[in-house]
Amino acid sequence: MTDADAEDVSDVRTECGTVRGCREGGVTVFRGIPYARPPVGPLRLAAPVPALPWEGTRHADAFGESPPQSRAFGPLGGPEDDAGAGDWLTVNVWTPDPGAARLPVLVWIYGGVYLFGTSAGPTYDGTALARRDTVVVTFNHRVGAEGYGHFEGAVPNRALLDQMAALQWVRDNIAAFGGDPDRVTVFGESAGAGAIAALLAMPRAAGLFHRAVAQSVPGPFCSTALAADIGTAVAAELGSAPTAAEVAASTPEALRDAADAVLHKIAQHEPRWGRAARARMPFAPVVDGEVLPRSPWEALRAGASAGVTLLAGHTRHETRLFTALSGQLGLVTPEEAADTVAWFAPGDAGRRAYLAAPAAADPTTLRDLVTSDWLFRMPSLHLAEAHAEGGGTAYAYELAWEATGMGGALGACHALDVPLVFGTLRDGIGTLLLGEEPSGEAVALSDRMGAAWTAFAATGDPGWAPYRTRERLTRVFDTEPHTAPYPAEESRLIWAEHVFATLDVAPAADWRRVRARPWARPRPAAPGAGP
Repeated sequence: MTDADAEDVSDVRTECGTVRGCREGGVTVFRGIPYARPPVGPLRLAAPVPALPWEGTRHADAFGESPPQSRAFGPLGGPEDDAGAGDWLTVNVWTPDPGAARLPVLVWIYGGVYLFGTSAGPTYDGTALARRDTVVVTFNHRVGAEGYGHFEGAVPNRALLDQMAALQWVRDNIAAFGGDPDRVTVFGESAGAGAIAALLAMPRAAGLFHRAVAQSVPGPFCSTALAADIGTAVAAELGSAPTAAEVAASTPEALRDAADAVLHKIAQHEPRWGRAARARMPFAPVVDGEVLPRSPWEALRAGASAGVTLLAGHTRHETRLFTALSGQLGLVTPEEAADTVAWFAPGDAGRRAYLAAPAAADPTTLRDLVTSDWLFRMPSLHLAEAHAEGGGTAYAYELAWEATGMGGALGACHALDVPLVFGTLRDGIGTLLLGEEPSGEAVALSDRMGAAWTAFAATGDPGWAPYRTRERLTRVFDTEPHTAPYPAEESRLIWAEHVFATLDVAPAADWRRVRARPWARPRPAAPGAGP
């Protein structure tokens, strides 16, 4: 190694051994550091176990293996590589200066319908955020049946326990990278935000982070009965009993494929699994009474994690992304929209309100509105409200700026906030949502959102007033960001009395009755109505 090469590398001593990172883009990067042992062999379907120490210097120059990824989601899914040796549980660190003292820390938890996700690749590159005098950490955790599958004798919510283990690694090691273990902020989107909501409700996670950013919190959480039912179906695809011992005898790839097989024919389970099947979400955190004692909304309203400052929000047109990628923009029928209302709107009054709303004039808009509200928008808003009611400080935001990719058809869609916050506008999902060359508006908005997130990590204040249930002040990120009362007032009122409870198994007769009610019948679209 030459003297010039030596200037481009940094050695840091962790509790398990020394790691060597390299200087890239004005920050120092360490990739693929183990925080737990590979969860394979005798550790399969078990809680994570701390990593073993090593001798000498470990070159932290490559991401660790991705956990097994569902292959059912096309361009939104994770990498198609097989699982390898199972060395999935690793962290990555971007730091402006390993020798710095007590910089704020941002720890990212990825999304992916709880079925896929990896910290590898360009979308979650922490360089731009780290340049704002912040240490950024990303990590891998188990997903799909490996992380959330509920089997007899298996430790429940293994993915959440992986996340706790990564946060324990951050607590014990981040000071060596220039970070402040007393200023740790978790941030995540979609399933990552759902995991953060769960962590806020978990007594065992208390003290591991001090601030939280939940971007597009999904509402579905599973009861043990529903999770066990789904686990039984996955095991049946393997030809095994739904026990830890028998399921663990399969390969990780076989278990992944069995879960995908259940997903592909999940519609046949609608009579029993209800909205979980209708939404094609076989996995979610399980309210098991042990790892996760109760739902996040119930726990936060009761004061759980009141000492953690929360920033929660969503995009304006969440599910339009899925409608566009499925080729259904403008093609949803009135019958399909009314059926969606029947499944997901809250109660008879809520269903009538949606069918009478201006959005009902366009079936595609109506279906997207109802699914966006049920799946992401109202769970995010209610999480902020529950936290404020429980004595915590909460901030709220909505991303209203519309994506420029796919000819501008996406609106302010799901996941748009991810490249904007990370500043990764020209890679990964940023290219899909923003096109090959992002506009000046996108660059400016990304700068504002990155500044708000890092300010929140540093001080607990993102730059606008907290959310309180009387004023409902919300930051609206648009071409010109501004603060105003929560903008989706019509939806807020429809869902005001709704309680986001765990999804459970349901008798088939209950769902037949719901779908047969007269108010669920479609009304003709208004002549000439546009989107």
